[in-house]
Amino acid sequence: MFADEAKILVKAGDGGNGCVAFRREKYVPHGGPSGGDGGHGGDIYLEANNNDNTLLRYRYNREFRGERGRHGEGSDCHGKSGGDTVLTVPVGTILYDANTGEQLFDFTNDGQKFRAARGGRGGRGNGHPRFVRPWHQAPREHEDGRPGEERSLRLELKLLADVGLVGFPNAGKSTLISRISAARPKIAAYPFTTLEPNLGVVSADPDAGPGNGRTFVVADLPGLIEGAHEGAGLGTRFLKHVERTRLIAHLVDTSDANDRDPIRDFEIIEHELASFSSMLAEKPMIVVATKLDATTDRTHLEQLRAFAAERGLEFHAISSASGEGITELVRAMADALDRIPKPLVADDESKFADAATESNSEGTEDSRDSEDSDNIGDISDEEGDAAVPRRGDS
Repeated sequence: MFADEAKILVKAGDGGNGCVAFRREKYVPHGGPSGGDGGHGGDIYLEANNNDNTLLRYRYNREFRGERGRHGEGSDCHGKSGGDTVLTVPVGTILYDANTGEQLFDFTNDGQKFRAARGGRGGRGNGHPRFVRPWHQAPREHEDGRPGEERSLRLELKLLADVGLVGFPNAGKSTLISRISAARPKIAAYPFTTLEPNLGVVSADPDAGPGNGRTFVVADLPGLIEGAHEGAGLGTRFLKHVERTRLIAHLVDTSDANDRDPIRDFEIIEHELASFSSMLAEKPMIVVATKLDATTDRTHLEQLRAFAAERGLEFHAISSASGEGITELVRAMADALDRIPKPLVADDESKFADAATESNSEGTEDSRDSEDSDNIGDISDEEGDAAVPRRGDS
């Protein structure tokens, strides 16, 4: 089962409480406060993983809580900090704040990591230097651990592919991807056989040595029908997976079994793409006439060829059953991808993602200690003077 959307709640671990204790030990004439600090709560990270291709696990398990820090103990024993929790997501996942709708992160590369919730700081014990003063040598103050950050998140998966296959149901998309790649989608002689996107890696130069040939990723999408942007059929919920592609292959059935006008079919799908996103309508496109082996009357085929020529679109006629025209189509896709630069938006997102990953990787205990020691919960000299009267004050 394929899932491309999910909502989850993440709650980082709470910090442990500081301890109030005094050292009483034989042969130690000067004891003093010895309460240890509480440990920090564990953070919750999201990490991109190439081995994942669905958000299904987050459909049924929606709450994730980080490990809390242990409480401080006597003899200046600090509590153990909670371990971090790492949730893996597929590459291509976009992370949003569910309450504000703000985009937090875009996982475009394997191994990218984002801290979704920060663990709470551990409370300080009475042995902490901030509490001990020359005029206040036996403090009984301590701090409770701070709560971990809690967030509602929305995950949206947009598959990363170079070429997207679109068309009417039963146009031959699944058969084509099974012919040019190792993908094995369900294939049957009835509409809407494909209910979820399928990805396949295609080699355009099979005769080249290992690692030298051109390869690209093709996405097979469920079929579209007229009115899909209004919810007809499977709707357009899967078209978001084409937004990241650089090239669209529009498959049109020109066989004798199809009594519809292929040009009209092309215009309907083009309208559905434009209704979903104007960016899809502007993407480079290759028109592919399918089921050539089942085409005896080539009138529709030639009409579609002439229509593509008028529109300035590259045209190919193929038969996935016999293999006719497949090699030429694959090489044409590879050549087109060589000419199409990668979108600048994707580069900017990648830089943003790298910067965010670097900033999030700095969330260690040391940085948290240094940050919090200068801000939250500090006891200044003035506060100490007010809290503990000096000897001789009335």
